[in-house]
Amino acid sequence: MNTNTLLAWLPPQHRRPLLQRLLIVWAVAFLIGLSTWNGDVAKGNPSALDVSLVYSYAISTFVWLLTDVPRFAFKRLLRAQAPHFWPPALPATLMLSVGIPLGYVLGTLVGDAYAGWSTWDLWRLNTNRFVGMVVSAVAISAAFVAYFYQRAKAESLAQQVTQSQLMLLQSQLEPHMLFNTLAHLRALIGQDTVRALAMLDHLDDYLRTTLLASRQPLHPLSDEFSRLDDYLCLMAIRMGPRLVFALDLPTTLAAVQVPSFVLQPLVENAIRHGLEPVVAGGRIEVQARTDGAQLLLTVRDNGCGISELALADAARALPQPDDSGKPDASWGLSHVRQRLHTLYGERGSMRISAVSTGGTCVVLSLPLTTPV
Repeated sequence: MNTNTLLAWLPPQHRRPLLQRLLIVWAVAFLIGLSTWNGDVAKGNPSALDVSLVYSYAISTFVWLLTDVPRFAFKRLLRAQAPHFWPPALPATLMLSVGIPLGYVLGTLVGDAYAGWSTWDLWRLNTNRFVGMVVSAVAISAAFVAYFYQRAKAESLAQQVTQSQLMLLQSQLEPHMLFNTLAHLRALIGQDTVRALAMLDHLDDYLRTTLLASRQPLHPLSDEFSRLDDYLCLMAIRMGPRLVFALDLPTTLAAVQVPSFVLQPLVENAIRHGLEPVVAGGRIEVQARTDGAQLLLTVRDNGCGISELALADAARALPQPDDSGKPDASWGLSHVRQRLHTLYGERGSMRISAVSTGGTCVVLSLPLTTPV
């Protein structure tokens, strides 16, 4: 049985965070064990340090195992929903009411087996001390759960904020493109009916896919490329021979789920800030490739290139639109960077570089698995 089969119950994106939480629990368990040993020595009840650490690690690990892991392993029974799989109030209360005391009991049994005595005898010999131990263990365990729960809520809120920023960005991008397209379409109707009809067809497809994408945070990569194709066809009709583009999407990657609109700001930046200022125009290439378990999405143009100031702004926190209300180059790039970080953490990144022959290259790297 391989590791993937053994961890099939655990969403891939939660495997590393689950291990990180266990390491945090163990780090605190060491401090608790050390503190307990010091307290016993100070009270004149000396005990071996290793015994205190075994009790601390055993109890902490079992409580973690019975409160953090079940929400993934029994997500259907607990009605735990993505992205963070915290159950509703009632199932969560039942899980904690069972998991924390049971974890304490199991951990204590392990400690007793190591130490060669029974903690439960303490109930008979010193009831107050026994109750104090139980209450403190339960309080510490509950504090762990509360901390991880609040951190998950903060991550969820960050995702909601990023999604709202996406809608703001989209609301600023769409009218600019739409009004220019309609104005150009009106001019074409009386001069070139064939091109006007082609433009209208692409506009219809573009608006349809935009509406669908706005209703879902993720969609297949083929939909993202289809939307870009309609957008670039519209821009090619407007700019004529000044715009040449190529989209390269392998069929094996067509169904991969990616964040909606993740490439749109990059392509718009390439046209508005890279090609439109150049009299001769230029070429845009959008490519999808894999590198191990990572999906690489590349947007490359041979325009006038990105300025050092825009590069510096894109690396900082999300800036505000300029005085005209339109997002500048760094706004779109910063938004994409922040969105990848919110969805994928360290597994998502954006690299921007100047092309030696002129132009800009932006590479997005994100995991092939779906964020949850």
